[in-house]
Amino acid sequence: MILLNPGPVNLSDGVRRALAGPDLCHREPEFSDLQDTIRRGLLNVYGLAQEHWAAVLLAGSGTAAVEAMLASLTPQKSTLLVIENGVYGERMTRMAGVHGIPCRSVPHAWGAAIDLKAVTQALEGERDITHVAVVHHETTTGRLNELARLGEICGRHGAQLLVDAVSSFGAEALDVENWGIAACAGTANKCLHGAPGVSFVIARRQALFSSSLAPRTLYLDLANACREQDKRGTAFTQPVHVMHALAQALEEFRDAGGWPARHRLYSDLARTVREGVLRLGVEPLLSAQETSVVLSAYRVPAVLDYDALHDALKARGFIIYAGQGQFRDNLFRVSTMGAVTSEDIERLLLAFRELLRPGDSPAH
Repeated sequence: MILLNPGPVNLSDGVRRALAGPDLCHREPEFSDLQDTIRRGLLNVYGLAQEHWAAVLLAGSGTAAVEAMLASLTPQKSTLLVIENGVYGERMTRMAGVHGIPCRSVPHAWGAAIDLKAVTQALEGERDITHVAVVHHETTTGRLNELARLGEICGRHGAQLLVDAVSSFGAEALDVENWGIAACAGTANKCLHGAPGVSFVIARRQALFSSSLAPRTLYLDLANACREQDKRGTAFTQPVHVMHALAQALEEFRDAGGWPARHRLYSDLARTVREGVLRLGVEPLLSAQETSVVLSAYRVPAVLDYDALHDALKARGFIIYAGQGQFRDNLFRVSTMGAVTSEDIERLLLAFRELLRPGDSPAH
C-alpha cells in the first residue's frame, strides 16, 4: 500500500529492518549512544551547533512536540501571538488555552497567505507579546508559510518565532539561525522517513533555559528533558525500537544528500502528480508557488465524491487523504513523502485516469 497521506509514511527496507534492532534498557549506555547519535543527526539537518542549540527528543507524535514547545518556551506573564491559517494554527491556540498561556490570534481564511500587516498591527498593539507561533507547512491546504519576512517583523518588535515544522522539517528550507526562530517542532515519521512514535523540538539553549520560564507541564517540560538528555539520560521511557528506526532514517537522509536532495525529490514527484491530474481536469487548491513540495490539496472532481475516490484508489493500492473541516467533502490531499518512487506516481496517475477517463485507459 502506497501511503500518500501526510504521515505516517512508507518506510525504506533499511528503516523497517532497524525497527527489529536490539532490545535496550533506556538507562544503559548503549541507549545513551543511540540517543546521542539521533540528537546530533537532527541538529545536522540544518547545520546547527550543539553549543547553541539542543535537539530534545520526546515520545509522542508531532502534536506532542508542538505542545511541549509552546508550554515550555512561552515565558510567564507574557502573551503568545498565534498565526492561524489552517487546522494546525488553530490547534496551537487551543494548546495555549489548555496551559493558561495568555494568547492572541491573527485569524486568516484557511489557505490564505500570512497577512504581515495584520501581524505587525498585532505586535504593535500588544506590548507583552514575546513569541509568535506559526505553522511552517500548513497541511490543511498545503500552504507553505513564508517565514523570512515574518521573522524580520518579529525581530523588529522583540518577538521570537516558535515554529510548527512538523511536516516541513527535512524537506523545506528552514533558516533556523537567521529567521528569529527560538524553537521548531518536528517528528520522525514525516520528511525524515522514520517510524511514528518519536518527535522532537530543536531549541536555542539560551531560550530553553531562560530564567523567565517555569514548568507548566511535567511530561512535556523541554528544559527538564534536555537536562537529562545532555547527561546521557532520559526523563521518561523512550520508544527504543522507534529510535533505532530514526537513527537509520537519519543515516539514509544524510547519505542521500540531506534536505536539499529531499526537497528536489519531493518537488519532482509533486510536479508529476500536479501535471498529471491537471491533464485529467483536477484542479489544485493553490498554485505550485504557494504550496509546499511535501503535499498539495486538490478539488474533488465532480464525477466522484471523496469517499468513492478514496476507496477506488485504495483498491488499487494507494491511500490519499481527505480535506479537513470545511474542506472535508470537496478537497483531497496527496503527499509525496516517504519511500515513494516515480514508478509509484506513474501508477497512481494511471489509476486516476482509469477512474476519471475510463475510455482513455490502456485497457480500452
